[in-house]
Amino acid sequence: METVNIHQAKTNLSRLLSRVELGEEIVISNRGVPVAKLVPFCTSSNRKASLGIDRGRFVVPEDFNDPLPEDILSAFEGGEG
Repeated sequence: METVNIHQAKTNLSRLLSRVELGEEIVISNRGVPVAKLVPFCTSSNRKASLGIDRGRFVVPEDFNDPLPEDILSAFEGGEG
């Protein structure tokens, strides 16, 4: 959660609101004392908020798009496997 002073909040209100709309919470302080918190009005199902959140946590294997082995493909298609 980021804290900004009143001057920063007035100067960057549109930017701050865009960030809040994506789910961030921002504290506004006056001389170092928190006086308000910007929070989303309602939880949004906006997908942009989650894009990139897992960046660097996993790597897609080189063979990701290769055809499945026959036994696994058969199992997906309702075969015995």
